[in-house]
Amino acid sequence: MAGWRMLSVVVPVFDERDSLEELAGELLPVMQGIGAPFEVIFVDDGSRDGGDVVLADLARRHESIRVVRLRSNFGKGAALTAGFREARGDVVITLDADLQDDPAEIPRLLAALDEGADLVSGWKQKRNDPWNKTMPSRVFNGVARRASGVDLHDLNCGFKAYRIDVVRALAIPGEMYRFIPVIAASEGFRVAEVPVNHRARRHGSSKYGFERYLRGLLDLITISFVGRYRHRPMHFFGGLGLLLFLAGVGISIYLTIVKLLGEAIGGRPLLILGVLLIVVGIQLFTIGLVSELIQRGRLRSEEDEAASRIERVIEG
Repeated sequence: MAGWRMLSVVVPVFDERDSLEELAGELLPVMQGIGAPFEVIFVDDGSRDGGDVVLADLARRHESIRVVRLRSNFGKGAALTAGFREARGDVVITLDADLQDDPAEIPRLLAALDEGADLVSGWKQKRNDPWNKTMPSRVFNGVARRASGVDLHDLNCGFKAYRIDVVRALAIPGEMYRFIPVIAASEGFRVAEVPVNHRARRHGSSKYGFERYLRGLLDLITISFVGRYRHRPMHFFGGLGLLLFLAGVGISIYLTIVKLLGEAIGGRPLLILGVLLIVVGIQLFTIGLVSELIQRGRLRSEEDEAASRIERVIEG
């Protein structure tokens, strides 16, 4: 392994009380065996099952465990952002708290970072979930792979390793966390994938249903658009607006010539179309200018928003 200064493990938690002790019992020996200084950050995303009590006890018993508690259930994306903000290591590893991610795979993720990757995503090649979760996931990942151009088999896998530069550069609004590799690739970071062991759920039930894939497809459209035009919205809105405006002007010039030749144009649908194209073109061009101003003048970052959501930090 490379001489990592420190490793940070970020674990988002929501109503996983029965898994926490067992997860810590597996995770800590693995991290100790790597030989580098480490910390484990459990981010309690407003759990309501008493998991906060278990986490507080773990933090008291283990100096390497820290607990970040959010005021309410803001979602996994917000939990990850809060954990990233608190991470002190030069490498950040994320995994879920439901015991389906095997901590023993962490050295393999780190080895891929050693080979030059900036972000390594796990691939649940043999997924131990019922068909009504695996089939929609395969379809979703296939569509996402083709739409985004990022050749990963499992965008939904929460088991990942990041260099700290990637973490600091990312913003994860809403449920966009599943597209972190796509966002990272659009920022020029090197993204790799490693097959990992995936285990059947031992406690509780999944917090996600089929609707997450419908929302995911909408998010994919957003990510694809933002990835191409985030830093140059004027190129999209302004270009389309200019095209429509010129088409409207061309129609208007044609109708003006027809009018000068003595023909009536007041009842022609083409007149309405020409005016409409000019108006819509001007509107799109204006949207492009406003988008440029917004993009260049954002006053509050996602990290600042994540900081405002933290209720307290518990350390051993």
